[in-house]
Amino acid sequence: MTTTYTFDVFSSLDGFGSYGPGGDWGGYWGKQGPELLAHRDALYAVDQRMVFGADTYREFAAMLGSADEDSDVRDPWVTRMVHLPATIVSSTLEAPLDWPDATVVGGDAVEVVARLKEESAVPLRSHGSLSMNRALMAAGLVDRVQVTLFPVLTGRTGTAPIFAGAADFDLELLESRTLDGHIQELTYRPTLH
Repeated sequence: MTTTYTFDVFSSLDGFGSYGPGGDWGGYWGKQGPELLAHRDALYAVDQRMVFGADTYREFAAMLGSADEDSDVRDPWVTRMVHLPATIVSSTLEAPLDWPDATVVGGDAVEVVARLKEESAVPLRSHGSLSMNRALMAAGLVDRVQVTLFPVLTGRTGTAPIFAGAADFDLELLESRTLDGHIQELTYRPTLH
């Protein structure tokens, strides 16, 4: 029996995962509230293994390394995420990493995650790692796509288009919720079209 793999991602309404120069939105595009933060904390309170690509790991490590303890970057759910066991798929990084329980695994992400799905006793989750997760979706390894949709359009400053270059998928809605009255969390089961 294989464990589940969830691709967890934050998105603007127009499908961008972040914003670049000229964007003065702040974290969460300035839209977070207590419900979102409590829900994220609960999501990361359960046993699971994180899976990241090298670039996303580097971004998290840099972001956390430059933030003081009182920074919004260190929200409780992020602290929980950092303390979960993690597999970093990379042919360029070497252990030890600045992550409490991280393992660096070289090789193709599809092969690494297929093996993890067979071997892991806990669910797998990846926050970000866009290109890696697009490849995993195409290989049929992503069981759930969990999109937290923030009510903003970032057409001028948006960067990191989440599904650009992805294969075509049919999505079965498994769960939806509204957080803080304006943020949507949508969880889908993807099936290659």
